[in-house]
Amino acid sequence: MPRKRHSFVEHQNCLNSSRATLAVRHAYNLHQNLLNHQRLIQAAVERWGRLDCAFNNAGIEGDAFVHTADYSETTWDQIIAINLTGVFLSMKYELQQMLKHGSGTIVNMSSIAGLTGGGIGSPYFATKHGVVGLTKAAAIEYAKSGIRVNAVCPAVIDTDMAQRGFSEMWDVVVNMHPVGRVGKPEEVADAVVWLCSDRASFITGVALPLDGGLLAQ
Repeated sequence: MPRKRHSFVEHQNCLNSSRATLAVRHAYNLHQNLLNHQRLIQAAVERWGRLDCAFNNAGIEGDAFVHTADYSETTWDQIIAINLTGVFLSMKYELQQMLKHGSGTIVNMSSIAGLTGGGIGSPYFATKHGVVGLTKAAAIEYAKSGIRVNAVCPAVIDTDMAQRGFSEMWDVVVNMHPVGRVGKPEEVADAVVWLCSDRASFITGVALPLDGGLLAQ
């Protein structure tokens, strides 16, 4: 019995040590990300004098079609870090600059996965819902400061990421959209530019679907 207890204690000590190491690494990585985002925004301000608009276009798909119970925790952390924390950190420093001159517009990249559910990877859906929530919260926080915050929510767009994820079922994916095709990257870009412009000056807190009618079905 004493031998078994000793092994259990050793196991606990090892586990606690591993957790401590992971916590230190996480803190270090978060610190580095903070510095990287801060430097990026500062470089833009130094180059152009001020920051008037920003488009936070972050997204990786992770492991598509893997169910939650089987999903890798490491991949979960990666998706959260890029798709959600990356947007948050960008907004944090963008807003600080925009508050200095009392105006600005931010557009975040979400997805129709941020407006509905599905079976192509719960972490991706979680992050895109998170981006919509972050967008709406910030829009309310800064509405009276002259800063607008919106999100775009594309359906399937003809990108490398979409081709990787849906290559074996491309025709099915195309036919999901009532318009009979997937979207083009420039169509998303046009929506972002419009939301950043004065033509959308009364629009804030919106998660705009760009989906060829998919969600209207």
